[in-house]
Amino acid sequence: MTTPQIRTVRSTRFHLDRILGDRPFAEIGDPALAVADEGRRLLAVAGTTGAFAGLHGFGMITPVGVYGADDLACRALLHARHPVHALAFHPRLPLLAVGTGNYDGGYFFEGELLLLDLESGTATSLFEDGLGRQILGLEWLDDQRLRVLMAPPDDWDDEDAWTEGHVAVVRRADWRAVPPRSIPDEELAGPRVAAPRPDGREHARRTLSGLSADWDPRRNVRAVEELADGRILTTLDGVRLESWLPGGGRQWTVPDDSADGGRDVVVAADERSAWVGLKRPAWESRPQSVVRLALDDGTQLDHLTPSAPVSVVRGAHGPATLAPAGPHGEPCTLRIRRGSRIYFRKTEPVPDDMWPKQGEAWLCAADPKAEPAADRPRGQVPADRPREPAPEEAARLFPYSWVPGETHYAGPGIETADGDLVHAGAVHHGHGLQPGGSFVVRRSATTGEPAWVFRTDRRATGLDADAETVYITYDDGELVALDPDDGTVRERRQLTVRAVRVLPTALTVAGPGRLLIGTSDGRVLVCTTR
Repeated sequence: MTTPQIRTVRSTRFHLDRILGDRPFAEIGDPALAVADEGRRLLAVAGTTGAFAGLHGFGMITPVGVYGADDLACRALLHARHPVHALAFHPRLPLLAVGTGNYDGGYFFEGELLLLDLESGTATSLFEDGLGRQILGLEWLDDQRLRVLMAPPDDWDDEDAWTEGHVAVVRRADWRAVPPRSIPDEELAGPRVAAPRPDGREHARRTLSGLSADWDPRRNVRAVEELADGRILTTLDGVRLESWLPGGGRQWTVPDDSADGGRDVVVAADERSAWVGLKRPAWESRPQSVVRLALDDGTQLDHLTPSAPVSVVRGAHGPATLAPAGPHGEPCTLRIRRGSRIYFRKTEPVPDDMWPKQGEAWLCAADPKAEPAADRPRGQVPADRPREPAPEEAARLFPYSWVPGETHYAGPGIETADGDLVHAGAVHHGHGLQPGGSFVVRRSATTGEPAWVFRTDRRATGLDADAETVYITYDDGELVALDPDDGTVRERRQLTVRAVRVLPTALTVAGPGRLLIGTSDGRVLVCTTR
C-alpha cells in the first residue's frame, strides 16, 4: 500500500458552464432572520438550520449571507453550527456580528459569537469556552462596545431559563484585530433580564419577497443524473424528483410531503422512468417509500414499501436493486457506480449471554441479476420491480477495514476496469472525525488489500470517475482530482459561484471531463474539466 504524495496542481481547464436552480438569495435557503444596514445598502440574512448532506450522516449548518440591497449580489457567506438568533452590523467597520445558539437537549444552552469580516469573508469565533453561550440579541453601542444578550448557561433548577437571560457589554479597541476564542466566561457575567425569543421568519420572508419575487428556499441536492437527451434529473430536500431541460429551464418538479424528499435515483435503461428512494425522518411512523416516476412529466407509476431501510442502486447492467441501509436509514451501501455487483458493509452480531455485541464489519457483494432462492418466491412483486438480495445471495469478500481495530464507515465509489474498488470512507472515532480520518482508497476486489490511500481532514460528500480521473467533493467546498492508478493529486480547488464558496452534496461524472455537482443550497453546477 502507498500513501500518495499530495501535490497541489491548479488547472486552468476547469470551467463552470451552467448553474441550475440559481436565484436571488440562493445561499440562504429558507430565511429565518434579516437585518438591514441602510447606510451601506447591505442586508444580512440567516437561513434556517438544516442537515448538510454529508457522506457519513449529516452535519447541521445555518447559512448567513450578506447581500447588496441594490444588486442582491452575495458579498460574504458563513456557515454556523447553531441556529442564528442575532445579527448586527458594526457602525463603522466592515464587520457583522452573528449570535448563534441552541439547547443541547438535556442541560446546556450553547452557542457562538461570530465576527464576519465583509472584506475578507473570514469568520472568527470569539468565545473562549468550547460550549460557549446561546446568544439571543446583539447591539453595537458604539465603535468599541458590543451589548450581548445571552440565555443562562443551563436550565438546571432554573424554571425561568427559557424566558430570561443575562446581558453583558464586551469592549474591544479594534474589533478587526480580535483573535479567536479571546472572550472568557468572566467577561460575559451580567445582570439577569427578561429575554424573549422572537421568531423572525415571517419578517425575513417579507423582506426577501420585497426585494425579489424569485427567491426559492431550495436546499441539499442529494443526487443528480443526466439523460441522453441532455435533461438533468435531481433529488433534493422536499422534492422527490425534478427535471431540467438542456436549455436550463425546469421542466417539472414532484414535491414531497416530507421535508426529507428524494435521495437515490436510478434511471431505467429506456430512460422513460426512474426509481427514486425517499428518505423519512427516523422519528416518523411512516415507512420509507420507493417510487417509480415517469420522466416525461413526473407522474407516479409504481410504489414500493420495503420492510427495512434501503438504498436504490444499479450496477453496470440490470435494473434497479434495493440494497440494505443502516440504522435510521444511514447508508451502509457502497454506492459503487456502474459496478458489476452490489457492494455493502455488513456487521454480524456476536452472541453473548446478556445481549449481542458488534462483530467485525465485512464487505459483502451480491449479484443484482441473481434469481431468488427456490424456496423464497418473490410473491406478488413483478419482475421489473427492484428487489433486495436475500442474505444467502450475498458473499462475504473481506474485512471492511484493512487496519485491525479500526471501524470504517461506508461511502460511494467506483469499480475500475480491472475490477478494483475505489471508494471513500471515514475512520470512526468517539470524538468525531480526526485529522486524516477521511480517506479514499483503491482496493483489490478479491483480497481487499489497498493499493493506495488518500487521506484528508474533511468528510467526503461524493465520488465518481471517468476513465482518467477520480473526482471527490468534500464538505468544506473542496473538489479533489486523483490519478486512479497511484492516487496522486492532479488538482485541488475550492468550488465557488461568483467568488462565494459553495458546499457540494452530490457528484456525478456525466461524461469525460463533464461534472454535475449538487450543492447544499439546491443548485446544480454543470462543469467541464478539459
